[in-house]
Amino acid sequence: MLSVVMMAALAANAQGDVWRDEIAWRGQQAHMSVAKGERFILTGPFGKRDIGAQRMRTETASSMFDGLFAMAQEELTQNSVTAIRDDAFDHGQPIPCNCFETGAKWPYVWTRDLSYAIDLGLWQFDPQRSRNGLGFKLSSMRNPALPQGLYVMQDTGSGGSWPISTDRVVWFLGAQHLLDDKAFAGNVYRALSDTLAQDRQYAFDPELGLYRGETSFLDWREQTYPAWTASNVGFIAQSFALSTNVLHYQALQLAVRLAKEHGDAAKARRYEEQAAALRRAVNARFWRADRGMYMSYIGGDGTPYETYDLLGTALVIISGVAEGESARIALANYPTWAAGSPVIWPERSDQPVYHNRAIWPFVSAYALRAARVVDDPARIAHELRSIMRGAAMSGSNMENYELVTQATHVDEGELSGPVVDSPRQLWSVAAYLDMVNEGVFGLAQDGRIEPKLPVSLVPTLFGERDNIRLYGPERSITLRLPHKLQGNLLVADTIRQRGGETVVTLKAINQPLLPLRTDAPLYGPISPDAPAIDKDNRGWRVEADGKLVLYADGQRVGSIDGSTYIAQGAKPPCVSVTRVDGHGIESLHSPTVCGGEPAAIDDSWPRAWTAPATGRYRVWLRYENNHGPINTGVTAAVKVLLAHCGNEAPQRVPMVMPHSMGEQSSSQGVITAKAGAACRFELEQGFNMSDLSHFAHYTGGKGGSKGPLNDARIGDLIITPATGTL
Repeated sequence: MLSVVMMAALAANAQGDVWRDEIAWRGQQAHMSVAKGERFILTGPFGKRDIGAQRMRTETASSMFDGLFAMAQEELTQNSVTAIRDDAFDHGQPIPCNCFETGAKWPYVWTRDLSYAIDLGLWQFDPQRSRNGLGFKLSSMRNPALPQGLYVMQDTGSGGSWPISTDRVVWFLGAQHLLDDKAFAGNVYRALSDTLAQDRQYAFDPELGLYRGETSFLDWREQTYPAWTASNVGFIAQSFALSTNVLHYQALQLAVRLAKEHGDAAKARRYEEQAAALRRAVNARFWRADRGMYMSYIGGDGTPYETYDLLGTALVIISGVAEGESARIALANYPTWAAGSPVIWPERSDQPVYHNRAIWPFVSAYALRAARVVDDPARIAHELRSIMRGAAMSGSNMENYELVTQATHVDEGELSGPVVDSPRQLWSVAAYLDMVNEGVFGLAQDGRIEPKLPVSLVPTLFGERDNIRLYGPERSITLRLPHKLQGNLLVADTIRQRGGETVVTLKAINQPLLPLRTDAPLYGPISPDAPAIDKDNRGWRVEADGKLVLYADGQRVGSIDGSTYIAQGAKPPCVSVTRVDGHGIESLHSPTVCGGEPAAIDDSWPRAWTAPATGRYRVWLRYENNHGPINTGVTAAVKVLLAHCGNEAPQRVPMVMPHSMGEQSSSQGVITAKAGAACRFELEQGFNMSDLSHFAHYTGGKGGSKGPLNDARIGDLIITPATGTL
């Protein structure tokens, strides 16, 4: 039993109700009781749930905490299947796979869902099933004309998938934990080498030193990108996302390690140099010193966007990419609400609840990990309680919750949501398991035990006990309270091994307080319409509707009230505008418009052009790709533009042409040419997801069972003097 002094200290640190057998929230309650045979009974707004005994268990003062841990394991068992299915593959017929399905409403395996879930600890619960699922997402090449190899698949998605979305490298985040199997480890190294080489060729931009592509997991375009991307994802294909670049950094770090293990020192050095350069570029391009936060994404010319996401913020901290105090500052400045932390901020007032205005438990688990990295007890407790509350009040580890109410549905007409919400979502199940194993008991990814437990949670977890325990099939962990509880964070003082039990005696330390940010406005302003730009004898005249902020060629020019001039120059600028609200928050950008009349070359290939002056030129194609809808498919067209200018070596520029609605512009690149140089342009076939063998099973659209398809109707080749960094 605890001493009177200790009990007084605990009472002083208690925050509201202590959540031992009941959680109250917004006029409703969830209650957990213990039944015979290590079973639990959970009752709440959802009804009643009987939870069976599990192979791992916790023994704390909170039956709610213990019972929800059992529920997560039970749901992991329910997600452990022998076959998966999806309507877009094999006509919806079952596909044999001893693996994890994604959730009650998602009986398939997706690369990012599975990989994040495995990284959140599922590799510890069922390593073979984890390997099987990851193996299902690897593929050889079915197109004999392309370099053969082993590649990670990008699932169907925006504009016809990769390279509009390029976060398939998250696969390695999960795979890195399962390298004790020799055959699997061999496939990991092969897939890592081949996938990184492919991304370097088609998705890497040497101008900014970053990888192009959509934000990881946030793949419902108009929820997180400007509304005009709903019908044109070309901007997304050209842009750069924080989360996706950090995932590439982590993949490169793994490549360094594996290359060294394979005795390839030169390859290891190359990966090491690429990783170091990418880390510098991320900090240079995404960090906003005026906000003290990392932006979620930036435009293809480096234009800053006033948008932030929790997963990207967490990953940049966990990976070690964040430099110095920026890690602590970025997490402290990321807003919270009483129910938890939103996956994006600011929210969109014109969009329903899904990624917008939502809490996703798996992202909260990564935020908890980030809080542990920076020793932030308030944030650790906040994310932990959010994960617990969501599971308790809904009776399952749901896919997502509305931000303010943490409800699984709010009725607001066209803005109602979450639009989709699945029980026992795999990465949400993994989030709860990781919150227990690492978040409370400190079981780190490398096997070390490093608890960082906020003192504010002691009343919930310890009550009048002096210890809590985690019982596993092969080992158990006991955390013991110190004699004195003066501080705000409990960390390990001594660690003793006693047979199969690890006993950790804790000590309380004082960490600098980083108060949760609770004063942020919920919504950002709506984006304005595109400005108009024209040239007269004073320069480039920009006209916009109202008081807005003007950007030109990736740089903030300043305020504009109706119209303004940009200094006349030889190179026509490209401009966009934003709106600022009363809180000083900027909207997402309007569409970009460019001045001048670029050279438009429409002829059979090869096409010819003579450079009017020495310099850098932006090149792109007008095209139409009607092989699939904007939101899915695997037939984004990918070509390589070869520019032969004079006697110089040929320059290679990837041209990405997503699914389109009518004629649109491809991604852009830069070439250099000397004055008077005769340039000859050729177009080579590139690679897309339909070229992989796995997509022979795709029956939901073109480029699947009937064979690869990497094509678009090509119109003009556009050439204009390059401005800014691009």
